[in-house]
Amino acid sequence: MNEGACRTLEFHKILDRLCDQASSDLGKEQCLSLQPFSSPEQITEAQTETADALNRLLKNSSVSFYASGSIYASLTRLDKGSSINTGELLQIARLLENASRVKAYGRRDSNDTSEDSLDAYFSLLEPLSALCADIRRCILSEDEISDDASSTLRSIRRHMKQTTDKIHSQLSQMVSQTYRNYLQDAVITTRDGRYCIPVKSEYKNNVPGMIHDQSSSASTFFIEPAAIVNLNNDLRELELQEEQEIEAIIAGLCASCEEHLFEIRQDLLTLADLDFIFAKGKLALDMNATRPLYNTEGRVLLRKARHPLLPKETVVPIDLSLGDTFDLLVITGPNTGGKTVALKTLGLLVLMGQAGLHIPTLDRSELSVFSDVFADIGDEQSIEQSLSTFSSHMTRIVTILEQADEHSLCLFDELGAGTDPTEGAALAIAILNRLHMRGIRTVATTHYSELKVYAIREPKVMNASCEFDVESLHPTYKLLIGVPGKSNAFAISRKLGLSEEVIRDASARLNKKDEDLEDVLSQLEQNRLLLEQEKETVARYREEAEELKSSLESKQNKLNEMRDRALREAKDEARDLLTDAKKIADEAIRFYQKHGDGDAIREMEAMRSKLREKLDETRSPGPKAESQKASRTYKAGDFHLGDDILILSMNLNGTVSSLPDSKGNFFAQCGIMRMQTNISDVELLENKADGKKSKASYNGSKLSKAASVSAELNLIGLTVDEALSKLDKYLDDAYLSHLPKVRIVHGKGTGALRSAVQSHLKHVSYVKTFQLAEYGEGDAGVTIVEFK
Repeated sequence: MNEGACRTLEFHKILDRLCDQASSDLGKEQCLSLQPFSSPEQITEAQTETADALNRLLKNSSVSFYASGSIYASLTRLDKGSSINTGELLQIARLLENASRVKAYGRRDSNDTSEDSLDAYFSLLEPLSALCADIRRCILSEDEISDDASSTLRSIRRHMKQTTDKIHSQLSQMVSQTYRNYLQDAVITTRDGRYCIPVKSEYKNNVPGMIHDQSSSASTFFIEPAAIVNLNNDLRELELQEEQEIEAIIAGLCASCEEHLFEIRQDLLTLADLDFIFAKGKLALDMNATRPLYNTEGRVLLRKARHPLLPKETVVPIDLSLGDTFDLLVITGPNTGGKTVALKTLGLLVLMGQAGLHIPTLDRSELSVFSDVFADIGDEQSIEQSLSTFSSHMTRIVTILEQADEHSLCLFDELGAGTDPTEGAALAIAILNRLHMRGIRTVATTHYSELKVYAIREPKVMNASCEFDVESLHPTYKLLIGVPGKSNAFAISRKLGLSEEVIRDASARLNKKDEDLEDVLSQLEQNRLLLEQEKETVARYREEAEELKSSLESKQNKLNEMRDRALREAKDEARDLLTDAKKIADEAIRFYQKHGDGDAIREMEAMRSKLREKLDETRSPGPKAESQKASRTYKAGDFHLGDDILILSMNLNGTVSSLPDSKGNFFAQCGIMRMQTNISDVELLENKADGKKSKASYNGSKLSKAASVSAELNLIGLTVDEALSKLDKYLDDAYLSHLPKVRIVHGKGTGALRSAVQSHLKHVSYVKTFQLAEYGEGDAGVTIVEFK
């Protein structure tokens, strides 16, 4: 990929942000050395790894990928047979411990059978737990070896302590008793690793022993008493033995590391690879970026694209397309209107996508695989090379014309500027026409009206402009495809206070052709604004219609479920009734065949009466069952607003909506109907002691809650707090209704609601898995939740 274009489009700043997301030295090195790929297979592989890392980050928190680059030098020395020090051994132990943590992070639940591209990386990690435990057991710090490193070392140190205690015991007696009057201070000190006592110079001959040192004033001599010389010799021998044993222990650990050199080096490189991949996932999460779709037809479609180096809170998203119905886009408009930002956004997102990074756009944005990207943006004058602004631009343009092909993307900012406007416009048209005839995807910004006319006249060439608000004198930074831009010089000058006389004089100096072109552009702008308003109105109506349709479908589904449930229950009751009737009939026939006399007939008549009574019990009371009477006589004071009642004459359930008058008449609410009745024609429905409703009330509401729980919850339009409250209740209902999985529709937007929903799902104990929906099923706007 063209290095000059990468530098011009500031791709290195993206790499700096990517490097900030990595946690290891080797991972940061990979981030800074990342370059765009030109192979579709490599791009797909890199994008898949980034997407899988992002998905794991959404499901779980991040993990540290410690991999110090200095370990690589230590492994190289081990490979050559050299030994390493305790600090390097501890670094290897930390590496193996982190490999164990990362491997556990990548391990899936036993119920999760899904796989992704990162499973292979996690499977390569070898924690080497035994080697790590040996290093930690033997080495406490860079300067301390544990007594447990070996039994020999423990024995040596035990003898050293015993010898030291003997020396201190004898010296303490000398200091406090034998030589007390000869000493400068009553202390025990060491010189050259041997214990001594400080003797006054005048008494040095009174203390037999070896002189090891004297003070700077020569008033004190440090003498090793003869009585402890042998003990000091023994202590020195033990110290030498200790050093030899420590060297042997370290040599053994180095040998163990050398045996597993391949696995350690593999862990180091794998952790660096994972750190790099997860850095891409973290960057995508930070930018709220999505994975682009790729094609090889040169087609680009960016939906609500944001420049990744501008603050995402203030940057204005743009929609940009290229390579479908047109392959040359000419962007015009006033200065500081956003033309160059749009140009850089396209180029930088192309580089990011081909480097395997997600891009800050809405999902389903498309990019093509370009073999190279060329950019002539900015002023690079060279005093040393005697190049003016125009010359420096033309030098780069010559290179682009020589090297670009039909698989390249060319970007030009202010093409033809820096020279005579007439010649510059003609030259710009010729350059663009040359690229257009070769089928090269090209985007150029300009102020020349001649290029607007060229874009209108030529096929597969499209005008575009950056919108400018003349009233506020501020650009809106919206990119308008299909609309040529205006300089708005007269309108801006008038707004800033330039006299009308000067503006009329300037207008009169415009030739008829230029004036007609400006009038056409003004009319196009007015028509565009009108179409935008109509488009917004139609979109709003369509959204309302979709919501109404969805609501009606939901209600119809609930009604269908209630109907099917009622039919099933009715069939079950009828089947039970027929079964009981058949049993009684079979018993009667067998009884008659067995006896067949008058007594049998009387018995059969009794059975028939019994069957009739059973049928009467199971038969539902009809609307004309006027013979029903209240189980008790009620008074007006027995009724309260909201009490549940049964209207006997109509067999309807309802609630009291007004208190009875002096005649006992009152109003009751029965569903959507409000009717007048009397206390003599109603039955109060009271709760039983066990908290369950009476049979009459129960029969009116026995449809279970499970029949009305939808498999989808729509949270679009809610705040995070409202959405989480509604989500929590819905998950409980869905889980109790034994639904296997549900869809949570949270939309895409800024991603805040999606992040809040998925963060909440992590802490729901009965949620088995959750993931974003597939393409065509909602993508990043829908989360699929599966219950345990």
